[in-house]
Amino acid sequence: MHGRFPKTVLLLTVILFAASGALAQVDDGDRKAWPKTDFTKSLIKLSEIQHGGPPKDGIPAIDRPHFDTASQARDWLSPQEPVIVLRLSGRARAYPLQILMYHEIVNDVVAGMPVAVTFCPLCNASLVFDRRVGNRILDFGTTGRLRKSDLVMYDRQTETWWQQFTGQAIVGTLAGTQLKMLTAEVVAFDAFLAAYPLGEVLSRRTGHTRPYGRNPYRGYDRVGQNPFLFDDPVDARLPAMERVLAVTLGGRTRLHPFAQLEKQSVANESLMGTPYVVLALSRMRSALDAERIEDGRLIPAAGAFLRQVDGKTLEFAERDGAVIDTQTGSRWNAFGEATAGPLRGKRLEAVPGGVHFAFAWLAFKPDSEIHDPTKKGK
Repeated sequence: MHGRFPKTVLLLTVILFAASGALAQVDDGDRKAWPKTDFTKSLIKLSEIQHGGPPKDGIPAIDRPHFDTASQARDWLSPQEPVIVLRLSGRARAYPLQILMYHEIVNDVVAGMPVAVTFCPLCNASLVFDRRVGNRILDFGTTGRLRKSDLVMYDRQTETWWQQFTGQAIVGTLAGTQLKMLTAEVVAFDAFLAAYPLGEVLSRRTGHTRPYGRNPYRGYDRVGQNPFLFDDPVDARLPAMERVLAVTLGGRTRLHPFAQLEKQSVANESLMGTPYVVLALSRMRSALDAERIEDGRLIPAAGAFLRQVDGKTLEFAERDGAVIDTQTGSRWNAFGEATAGPLRGKRLEAVPGGVHFAFAWLAFKPDSEIHDPTKKGK
């Protein structure tokens, strides 16, 4: 393993190094631990699933989340720490990665919708799903297993196993079922506070004692590092641990590497004839860098949004440290919301995708194209 990667990375995953290469086998112990799981129904080879170290629910999901006001959260959450922000029906909630780091799943209900807010540190994948499948509402937990270095979840109703990265059921009764993915942004807490001063923040009152605020994966996200428990060939187009913003439109996906976003924080693009804008002017702390998350290096908080408002296509630019549209001069925040100017109150539609490590995205979606800044997308 290359680069700086101290032993503290093992805090959560227990004995991951010792377990490396140990393939998940369906034996009597598995059947006893998973009595409801129908292992005869599988979309994948079971040998692709690896033991991650912790047992079933060894990393406990949060099932009864409590929330602080945004103002209260200022007492324990640093301004530039990263939070997953979910906005539904006028409600806004923030889920700090310092808490998700130790739980990986929050089963919540927001504006009447049952949701699962998930985070896989090894893939840097922050994804939110609708928990409804047909007439069922599912509750999710952690299996303690990984596939392609990504969290394998399970639902407690059928004990079907689910791939966090795709939201697809891969082993069990519901194999082949796809969860609906909901758009969410990962931004600095101060950006959430500025946009939603009355918003709610997942509380540290989880019912568990954990060193919230500390990063057990110190140094993991440095470019040049190797992904953990990942046996597939790494796609040579990008460094494995390069963060990428994925943009999916019209059945095609384009990846914007953070190395590009550091140089151009506002980019007007088009994919499959649909105009979109990449906004990466806002900054936040990396959750996977320093021992304390609040000391992590600053990285872009990137998001992509459709550029159309009221039937008109806008062009965006950076001006004096702010994002404006060149047509009206209105000012826009990291959530694609106009906060000042003639378009104040308007909101851009978020583009599906999100931010992930390059190795993970390309392992699950190898047909994705890499953005070429010298060419305008089509």
